[in-house]
Amino acid sequence: MTAATPPVTSTTDRRVSARIGSISESTTLAVDAKAKALKAAGRPVIGFGAGEPDFPTPDYIVEAAVEACRNPKYHRYTPAGGLPELKAAIADKTLRDSGYEVDASQVLVTNGGKQAIYEAFAAILDPGDEVLVPAPYWTSYPESIRLAGGVPVDVVADETTGYQICVEQLEAALTPRTKVLLFVSPSNPTGAVYTREQVEEIGRWAAEKGLWVLTDEIYEHLVYGDTIRPPGAAGWQSSSLPVVVPELRDKCIVVNGVAKTYAMTGWRVGWLIGPMDVVKAATNLQSHATSNVSNVAQAAALAAVSGDLTAVAKMREAFDRRRQTMVRMLSEIPGVLCPEPEGAFYAYPSVKALIGKEFPRSSEGGKRPASSVELAALILEEAEVAVVPGEAFGTPGYLRLSYALGDEDLVEGVSRIQKLLGQARD
Repeated sequence: MTAATPPVTSTTDRRVSARIGSISESTTLAVDAKAKALKAAGRPVIGFGAGEPDFPTPDYIVEAAVEACRNPKYHRYTPAGGLPELKAAIADKTLRDSGYEVDASQVLVTNGGKQAIYEAFAAILDPGDEVLVPAPYWTSYPESIRLAGGVPVDVVADETTGYQICVEQLEAALTPRTKVLLFVSPSNPTGAVYTREQVEEIGRWAAEKGLWVLTDEIYEHLVYGDTIRPPGAAGWQSSSLPVVVPELRDKCIVVNGVAKTYAMTGWRVGWLIGPMDVVKAATNLQSHATSNVSNVAQAAALAAVSGDLTAVAKMREAFDRRRQTMVRMLSEIPGVLCPEPEGAFYAYPSVKALIGKEFPRSSEGGKRPASSVELAALILEEAEVAVVPGEAFGTPGYLRLSYALGDEDLVEGVSRIQKLLGQARD
Protein backbone atom coordinates (compact mmCIF):
# COMPACT_ATOMS: atom_id res chain seq x y z
CA MET A 1 0.00 0.00 0.00
CA THR A 2 1.51 3.29 -1.01
CA ALA A 3 1.32 6.50 0.92
CA ALA A 4 -1.13 9.09 -0.31
CA THR A 5 0.37 11.70 -2.59
CA PRO A 6 0.31 15.13 -0.91
CA PRO A 7 -1.87 17.66 -2.68
CA VAL A 8 -0.12 20.02 -5.03
CA THR A 9 -0.31 23.60 -3.81
CA SER A 10 -0.87 26.16 -6.54
CA THR A 11 -1.70 29.81 -6.66
CA THR A 12 -5.31 28.86 -7.32
CA ASP A 13 -5.45 27.13 -3.90
CA ARG A 14 -4.32 30.26 -2.07
CA ARG A 15 -7.24 31.97 -0.35
CA VAL A 16 -5.41 35.27 0.22
CA SER A 17 -3.04 36.68 -2.39
CA ALA A 18 0.67 36.64 -1.62
CA ARG A 19 0.79 40.41 -2.10
CA ILE A 20 -1.86 41.13 0.53
CA GLY A 21 -1.06 38.15 2.73
CA SER A 22 2.49 39.44 3.24
CA ILE A 23 1.29 42.72 4.73
CA SER A 24 1.58 42.83 8.50
CA GLU A 25 -0.97 44.40 10.82
CA SER A 26 -0.29 47.93 12.05
CA THR A 27 1.46 47.27 15.35
CA THR A 28 0.60 50.67 16.79
CA LEU A 29 -3.10 50.18 16.12
CA ALA A 30 -2.92 46.62 17.46
CA VAL A 31 -1.32 47.78 20.71
CA ASP A 32 -3.89 50.54 21.06
CA ALA A 33 -6.76 48.11 20.42
CA LYS A 34 -5.43 45.66 23.01
CA ALA A 35 -5.07 48.43 25.59
CA LYS A 36 -8.64 49.61 24.96
CA ALA A 37 -9.96 46.04 25.19
CA LEU A 38 -8.23 45.48 28.53
CA LYS A 39 -9.53 48.80 29.80
CA ALA A 40 -13.06 47.90 28.71
CA ALA A 41 -12.66 44.65 30.66
CA GLY A 42 -12.06 46.64 33.82
CA ARG A 43 -8.28 46.74 34.00
CA PRO A 44 -6.73 50.18 34.70
CA VAL A 45 -4.56 50.16 31.59
CA ILE A 46 -2.85 53.36 30.48
CA GLY A 47 -2.05 53.44 26.77
CA PHE A 48 1.01 55.11 25.30
CA GLY A 49 0.54 53.31 22.00
CA ALA A 50 -1.53 55.43 19.64
CA GLY A 51 -0.29 58.64 18.05
CA GLU A 52 -3.49 60.50 18.71
CA PRO A 53 -4.00 63.87 20.44
CA ASP A 54 -6.24 63.63 23.50
CA PHE A 55 -7.84 67.00 22.69
CA PRO A 56 -11.24 67.31 21.01
CA THR A 57 -11.38 68.74 17.52
CA PRO A 58 -11.76 72.55 17.87
CA ASP A 59 -15.40 73.71 18.00
CA TYR A 60 -15.29 75.87 14.87
CA ILE A 61 -14.18 72.87 12.83
CA VAL A 62 -16.96 70.70 14.23
CA GLU A 63 -19.52 73.42 13.48
CA ALA A 64 -18.35 73.54 9.86
CA ALA A 65 -19.05 69.81 9.61
CA VAL A 66 -22.51 70.21 11.15
CA GLU A 67 -23.38 72.86 8.58
CA ALA A 68 -22.09 70.64 5.80
CA CYS A 69 -24.37 67.84 6.95
CA ARG A 70 -27.34 70.15 6.43
CA ASN A 71 -26.24 71.28 2.99
CA PRO A 72 -27.60 69.08 0.14
CA LYS A 73 -24.56 70.11 -1.91
CA TYR A 74 -22.51 67.70 0.18
CA HIS A 75 -24.98 64.82 -0.09
CA ARG A 76 -23.73 63.87 -3.56
CA TYR A 77 -20.54 62.75 -5.28
CA THR A 78 -17.89 65.43 -5.64
CA PRO A 79 -14.61 65.39 -7.63
CA ALA A 80 -12.43 62.41 -6.73
CA GLY A 81 -9.41 64.66 -6.21
CA GLY A 82 -11.09 66.79 -3.57
CA LEU A 83 -13.42 69.76 -3.22
CA PRO A 84 -11.98 72.59 -5.35
CA GLU A 85 -12.30 75.05 -2.48
CA LEU A 86 -10.39 72.71 -0.14
CA LYS A 87 -7.61 72.14 -2.67
CA ALA A 88 -7.25 75.90 -3.08
CA ALA A 89 -7.21 76.37 0.70
CA ILE A 90 -4.53 73.68 1.09
CA ALA A 91 -2.39 75.47 -1.50
CA ASP A 92 -2.84 78.75 0.42
CA LYS A 93 -2.08 77.07 3.74
CA THR A 94 1.07 75.48 2.32
CA LEU A 95 2.37 78.87 1.18
CA ARG A 96 1.47 80.45 4.51
CA ASP A 97 3.03 77.78 6.70
CA SER A 98 6.08 76.59 4.79
CA GLY A 99 6.67 79.11 2.02
CA TYR A 100 6.02 76.49 -0.66
CA GLU A 101 4.00 77.96 -3.54
CA VAL A 102 1.86 75.40 -5.37
CA ASP A 103 -1.25 75.46 -7.51
CA ALA A 104 -4.49 73.80 -6.43
CA SER A 105 -4.10 71.44 -9.38
CA GLN A 106 -1.05 69.98 -7.64
CA VAL A 107 -3.14 68.89 -4.63
CA LEU A 108 -4.93 65.56 -4.13
CA VAL A 109 -7.18 65.24 -1.07
CA THR A 110 -7.06 61.71 0.37
CA ASN A 111 -8.66 59.58 3.07
CA GLY A 112 -5.99 60.39 5.63
CA GLY A 113 -2.22 60.50 5.35
CA LYS A 114 -1.90 56.74 4.89
CA GLN A 115 -3.80 56.81 1.62
CA ALA A 116 -1.71 59.76 0.45
CA ILE A 117 1.50 57.84 1.16
CA TYR A 118 0.34 54.68 -0.59
CA GLU A 119 -0.97 56.52 -3.65
CA ALA A 120 2.22 58.54 -3.93
CA PHE A 121 4.35 55.39 -3.95
CA ALA A 122 1.92 53.64 -6.31
CA ALA A 123 2.17 56.53 -8.75
CA ILE A 124 5.97 56.55 -9.03
CA LEU A 125 7.19 53.02 -8.23
CA ASP A 126 7.59 50.14 -10.65
CA PRO A 127 8.17 46.56 -9.43
CA GLY A 128 11.62 46.21 -7.88
CA ASP A 129 12.28 49.94 -7.45
CA GLU A 130 14.05 50.61 -4.16
CA VAL A 131 13.10 53.25 -1.60
CA LEU A 132 15.59 54.47 1.01
CA VAL A 133 13.74 54.42 4.34
CA PRO A 134 15.36 56.06 7.37
CA ALA A 135 14.87 53.84 10.41
CA PRO A 136 13.39 53.94 13.00
CA TYR A 137 10.43 54.39 10.67
CA TRP A 138 6.67 54.68 11.05
CA THR A 139 5.30 51.17 10.75
CA SER A 140 3.14 51.83 7.65
CA TYR A 141 5.89 53.16 5.37
CA PRO A 142 7.48 49.81 4.38
CA GLU A 143 4.09 48.18 3.89
CA SER A 144 2.93 50.97 1.59
CA ILE A 145 6.11 50.61 -0.43
CA ARG A 146 5.72 46.83 -0.75
CA LEU A 147 2.05 47.14 -1.65
CA ALA A 148 3.06 49.52 -4.47
CA GLY A 149 5.60 46.97 -5.75
CA GLY A 150 8.69 48.65 -4.34
CA VAL A 151 11.46 47.42 -2.06
CA PRO A 152 12.13 49.30 1.20
CA VAL A 153 15.82 49.64 2.07
CA ASP A 154 16.45 50.53 5.71
CA VAL A 155 18.98 53.23 6.57
CA VAL A 156 19.35 52.90 10.33
CA ALA A 157 20.14 55.65 12.82
CA ASP A 158 20.27 55.29 16.59
CA GLU A 159 20.30 57.34 19.77
CA THR A 160 23.96 58.31 19.34
CA THR A 161 23.01 60.57 16.41
CA GLY A 162 19.64 61.67 17.75
CA TYR A 163 18.06 59.18 15.31
CA GLN A 164 19.17 61.26 12.32
CA ILE A 165 20.64 59.77 9.17
CA CYS A 166 23.42 61.42 7.16
CA VAL A 167 24.40 61.63 3.50
CA GLU A 168 27.21 59.10 3.98
CA GLN A 169 24.69 56.47 5.10
CA LEU A 170 22.40 57.24 2.18
CA GLU A 171 25.31 56.99 -0.25
CA ALA A 172 26.24 53.59 1.16
CA ALA A 173 22.68 52.31 0.67
CA LEU A 174 22.36 53.63 -2.90
CA THR A 175 22.10 51.06 -5.70
CA PRO A 176 21.17 51.21 -9.40
CA ARG A 177 17.62 50.27 -8.35
CA THR A 178 17.20 53.19 -5.95
CA LYS A 179 14.42 55.49 -7.12
CA VAL A 180 13.01 57.26 -4.04
CA LEU A 181 14.20 58.73 -0.76
CA LEU A 182 11.65 58.88 2.03
CA PHE A 183 12.30 61.90 4.27
CA VAL A 184 10.43 62.58 7.50
CA SER A 185 10.96 65.54 9.83
CA PRO A 186 9.64 65.74 12.52
CA SER A 187 9.83 61.98 12.84
CA ASN A 188 7.44 59.36 14.05
CA PRO A 189 8.54 57.40 16.13
CA THR A 190 11.60 59.28 17.39
CA GLY A 191 10.63 62.96 17.39
CA ALA A 192 13.85 63.81 15.54
CA VAL A 193 13.87 67.14 13.69
CA TYR A 194 16.48 67.95 11.05
CA THR A 195 18.01 71.41 10.92
CA ARG A 196 17.69 73.50 7.78
CA GLU A 197 21.34 72.77 7.00
CA GLN A 198 20.77 69.03 7.27
CA VAL A 199 17.65 69.25 5.10
CA GLU A 200 19.60 71.13 2.47
CA GLU A 201 22.50 68.67 2.47
CA ILE A 202 20.23 65.64 2.14
CA GLY A 203 18.01 67.33 -0.44
CA ARG A 204 20.92 68.37 -2.64
CA TRP A 205 22.32 64.85 -2.47
CA ALA A 206 18.97 63.43 -3.63
CA ALA A 207 18.80 66.00 -6.44
CA GLU A 208 22.32 65.16 -7.61
CA LYS A 209 21.44 61.46 -7.69
CA GLY A 210 18.25 62.11 -9.65
CA LEU A 211 16.05 60.58 -6.97
CA TRP A 212 12.43 61.21 -6.18
CA VAL A 213 11.74 62.36 -2.62
CA LEU A 214 8.59 61.72 -0.65
CA THR A 215 8.56 64.00 2.39
CA ASP A 216 5.99 63.53 5.14
CA GLU A 217 5.20 66.83 6.89
CA ILE A 218 2.25 65.70 9.01
CA TYR A 219 3.92 66.96 12.22
CA GLU A 220 5.10 70.27 10.74
CA HIS A 221 3.69 72.45 13.53
CA LEU A 222 4.68 70.20 16.43
CA VAL A 223 8.29 71.20 17.06
CA TYR A 224 9.81 72.47 20.28
CA GLY A 225 12.72 74.27 21.87
CA ASP A 226 15.37 75.70 19.58
CA THR A 227 13.52 74.42 16.52
CA ILE A 228 10.78 77.05 16.97
CA ARG A 229 10.74 79.52 14.09
CA PRO A 230 11.53 83.21 14.64
CA PRO A 231 8.76 85.57 15.84
CA GLY A 232 6.44 86.50 12.99
CA ALA A 233 6.72 83.15 11.23
CA ALA A 234 3.48 81.22 10.80
CA GLY A 235 3.52 78.33 13.23
CA TRP A 236 6.53 76.37 14.41
CA GLN A 237 7.07 74.05 11.48
CA SER A 238 10.35 72.50 10.46
CA SER A 239 12.07 73.31 7.15
CA SER A 240 10.16 72.07 4.10
CA LEU A 241 12.46 70.21 1.73
CA PRO A 242 11.18 71.57 -1.62
CA VAL A 243 11.51 75.10 -0.23
CA VAL A 244 15.07 74.58 0.98
CA VAL A 245 16.06 72.72 -2.22
CA PRO A 246 13.84 74.17 -4.97
CA GLU A 247 15.54 72.12 -7.70
CA LEU A 248 13.72 69.08 -6.22
CA ARG A 249 10.25 70.49 -6.88
CA ASP A 250 9.69 68.45 -10.03
CA LYS A 251 10.58 65.18 -8.26
CA CYS A 252 9.20 65.85 -4.79
CA ILE A 253 5.90 64.74 -3.24
CA VAL A 254 4.77 66.34 0.02
CA VAL A 255 2.34 64.44 2.24
CA ASN A 256 0.35 66.16 4.99
CA GLY A 257 -3.05 66.22 6.67
CA VAL A 258 -5.22 67.61 9.45
CA ALA A 259 -4.99 64.62 11.83
CA LYS A 260 -2.17 65.63 14.16
CA THR A 261 -2.22 69.43 13.94
CA TYR A 262 -5.94 69.87 14.53
CA ALA A 263 -6.74 66.75 16.62
CA MET A 264 -8.68 65.24 13.71
CA THR A 265 -7.35 61.68 13.51
CA GLY A 266 -10.82 60.20 13.08
CA TRP A 267 -11.92 62.62 10.36
CA ARG A 268 -9.59 60.98 7.81
CA VAL A 269 -8.45 63.87 5.64
CA GLY A 270 -4.94 64.06 4.25
CA TRP A 271 -3.39 65.21 1.01
CA LEU A 272 -0.42 64.95 -1.26
CA ILE A 273 1.21 67.74 -3.24
CA GLY A 274 3.39 67.01 -6.24
CA PRO A 275 4.06 67.43 -9.94
CA MET A 276 0.84 67.59 -11.95
CA ASP A 277 1.42 64.34 -13.86
CA VAL A 278 1.94 62.39 -10.63
CA VAL A 279 -1.06 64.01 -8.96
CA LYS A 280 -3.21 63.19 -12.00
CA ALA A 281 -2.08 59.54 -11.91
CA ALA A 282 -2.75 59.28 -8.17
CA THR A 283 -6.15 60.92 -8.65
CA ASN A 284 -7.02 58.34 -11.30
CA LEU A 285 -6.11 55.59 -8.83
CA GLN A 286 -8.25 57.16 -6.12
CA SER A 287 -11.18 57.56 -8.49
CA HIS A 288 -11.35 53.77 -8.70
CA ALA A 289 -10.37 52.97 -5.11
CA THR A 290 -12.53 55.30 -3.01
CA SER A 291 -13.91 58.13 -5.15
CA ASN A 292 -14.07 61.35 -3.14
CA VAL A 293 -13.23 61.75 0.53
CA SER A 294 -16.31 62.27 2.75
CA ASN A 295 -17.65 65.73 1.92
CA VAL A 296 -18.48 66.46 5.56
CA ALA A 297 -14.91 65.68 6.59
CA GLN A 298 -13.61 67.83 3.72
CA ALA A 299 -15.76 70.75 4.89
CA ALA A 300 -14.28 70.34 8.37
CA ALA A 301 -10.78 70.25 6.92
CA LEU A 302 -11.51 73.41 4.96
CA ALA A 303 -12.36 75.21 8.20
CA ALA A 304 -9.21 73.83 9.81
CA VAL A 305 -6.68 74.84 7.17
CA SER A 306 -8.38 78.20 6.53
CA GLY A 307 -8.35 79.17 10.21
CA ASP A 308 -5.52 80.48 12.34
CA LEU A 309 -3.21 78.41 14.53
CA THR A 310 -4.48 79.52 17.94
CA ALA A 311 -5.87 76.11 18.89
CA VAL A 312 -2.73 74.46 17.56
CA ALA A 313 -0.56 76.68 19.76
CA LYS A 314 -2.46 75.60 22.88
CA MET A 315 -2.08 71.92 22.03
CA ARG A 316 1.57 72.36 21.24
CA GLU A 317 2.16 74.02 24.61
CA ALA A 318 0.61 71.01 26.38
CA PHE A 319 2.64 68.54 24.29
CA ASP A 320 5.82 70.43 25.11
CA ARG A 321 5.11 70.25 28.84
CA ARG A 322 4.33 66.53 28.64
CA ARG A 323 7.41 65.91 26.52
CA GLN A 324 9.69 67.34 29.17
CA THR A 325 7.98 65.39 31.94
CA MET A 326 8.16 62.09 30.09
CA VAL A 327 11.81 62.45 29.11
CA ARG A 328 12.80 63.40 32.65
CA MET A 329 10.96 60.46 34.18
CA LEU A 330 12.17 57.90 31.66
CA SER A 331 15.76 59.10 32.04
CA GLU A 332 15.55 58.40 35.77
CA ILE A 333 15.20 54.66 35.10
CA PRO A 334 18.57 52.83 35.31
CA GLY A 335 19.40 51.31 31.92
CA VAL A 336 17.06 53.56 29.92
CA LEU A 337 18.52 56.14 27.55
CA CYS A 338 15.99 58.65 26.22
CA PRO A 339 17.13 61.39 23.81
CA GLU A 340 14.94 64.47 24.00
CA PRO A 341 12.52 64.53 21.05
CA GLU A 342 12.37 67.88 19.26
CA GLY A 343 9.12 67.30 17.42
CA ALA A 344 5.91 65.26 17.05
CA PHE A 345 4.62 63.71 20.30
CA TYR A 346 6.69 60.59 20.88
CA ALA A 347 9.61 59.54 23.04
CA TYR A 348 11.78 56.68 21.79
CA PRO A 349 13.96 55.44 24.65
CA SER A 350 16.62 52.78 24.21
CA VAL A 351 16.04 49.83 26.56
CA LYS A 352 18.81 47.66 25.15
CA ALA A 353 20.57 47.61 28.52
CA LEU A 354 17.48 46.00 30.09
CA ILE A 355 17.10 43.13 27.63
CA GLY A 356 18.01 39.89 29.38
CA LYS A 357 17.64 41.33 32.87
CA GLU A 358 15.31 39.60 35.33
CA PHE A 359 12.13 41.34 36.43
CA PRO A 360 9.71 40.27 39.16
CA ARG A 361 6.22 39.10 38.22
CA SER A 362 2.99 38.85 40.17
CA SER A 363 2.91 35.16 39.33
CA GLU A 364 5.63 32.74 40.38
CA GLY A 365 9.16 33.35 39.15
CA GLY A 366 10.82 36.24 37.42
CA LYS A 367 10.93 37.05 33.73
CA ARG A 368 13.94 37.76 31.51
CA PRO A 369 12.71 39.47 28.34
CA ALA A 370 14.81 38.42 25.35
CA SER A 371 13.62 41.33 23.18
CA SER A 372 11.84 44.66 23.38
CA VAL A 373 8.71 42.82 22.21
CA GLU A 374 8.85 40.67 25.33
CA LEU A 375 9.69 43.67 27.49
CA ALA A 376 6.66 45.56 26.17
CA ALA A 377 4.49 42.50 26.89
CA LEU A 378 5.87 42.36 30.44
CA ILE A 379 5.13 46.07 30.98
CA LEU A 380 1.54 45.53 29.83
CA GLU A 381 1.11 42.42 31.97
CA GLU A 382 2.71 43.67 35.18
CA ALA A 383 2.42 47.48 35.05
CA GLU A 384 -0.77 47.63 32.99
CA VAL A 385 0.82 50.14 30.63
CA ALA A 386 0.75 49.75 26.84
CA VAL A 387 3.85 50.76 24.86
CA VAL A 388 4.99 49.84 21.35
CA PRO A 389 8.21 47.79 20.93
CA GLY A 390 10.94 49.02 18.62
CA GLU A 391 10.56 45.99 16.36
CA ALA A 392 7.46 47.70 14.93
CA PHE A 393 9.69 50.54 13.71
CA GLY A 394 12.55 48.47 12.35
CA THR A 395 14.87 48.85 15.36
CA PRO A 396 14.70 46.25 18.16
CA GLY A 397 15.80 47.36 21.60
CA TYR A 398 13.59 50.44 21.91
CA LEU A 399 10.11 51.43 23.06
CA ARG A 400 7.85 54.13 21.66
CA LEU A 401 5.66 56.10 24.04
CA SER A 402 3.24 58.78 22.88
CA TYR A 403 2.87 61.79 25.16
CA ALA A 404 -0.38 62.84 23.50
CA LEU A 405 -2.43 61.94 26.56
CA GLY A 406 -3.48 63.68 29.75
CA ASP A 407 -0.84 64.89 32.22
CA GLU A 408 -2.12 62.76 35.11
CA ASP A 409 -2.28 59.58 33.05
CA LEU A 410 1.20 60.30 31.69
CA VAL A 411 2.75 60.65 35.13
CA GLU A 412 0.88 57.62 36.49
CA GLY A 413 1.83 55.47 33.50
CA VAL A 414 5.51 56.34 33.51
CA SER A 415 5.61 55.94 37.32
CA ARG A 416 4.36 52.37 36.89
CA ILE A 417 7.07 51.73 34.30
CA GLN A 418 9.69 53.23 36.64
CA LYS A 419 8.60 50.94 39.46
CA LEU A 420 8.73 47.81 37.31
CA LEU A 421 11.92 48.49 35.37
CA GLY A 422 13.69 49.81 38.45
CA GLN A 423 13.58 46.27 39.88
CA ALA A 424 15.81 44.83 37.13
CA ARG A 425 18.30 42.23 38.31
CA ASP A 426 21.26 40.64 36.54
